[in-house]
Amino acid sequence: QIQLVESGGGSVQTGGSLRLSCRRSGRPYSSYIMGWFRRAPGKEREFVAAVRWGTGGTTYADSVRCRFAISRDRSESAAYLQMNDLKPEDTADYYCTGGTSWRPQDAWGQGTQVTVSS
Repeated sequence: QIQLVESGGGSVQTGGSLRLSCRRSGRPYSSYIMGWFRRAPGKEREFVAAVRWGTGGTTYADSVRCRFAISRDRSESAAYLQMNDLKPEDTADYYCTGGTSWRPQDAWGQGTQVTVSS
């Protein structure tokens, strides 16, 4: 069973940065896709970003494009989400996910909280 473990959440002020990490058990195959979703208080879950394990190709939600960067480290079996220029509307629980589509949802981490204060 695949396990995903997130870390790196916290509280920052508007304009600050955070880096989320997600470690995956085992070694993903090249077409595997890892991603991040988030759920803000009172809102539905939304896709944030995803990266293909083999090529490193990425995709982003429009709301985070140019501010967030997703990457993967094949040697560490880990994915990262670098979040810059954070805004209060980025406040949410962030979940690492994995799967076979560009909105991967086959496996989920436990979530990590991000709070951005104005």
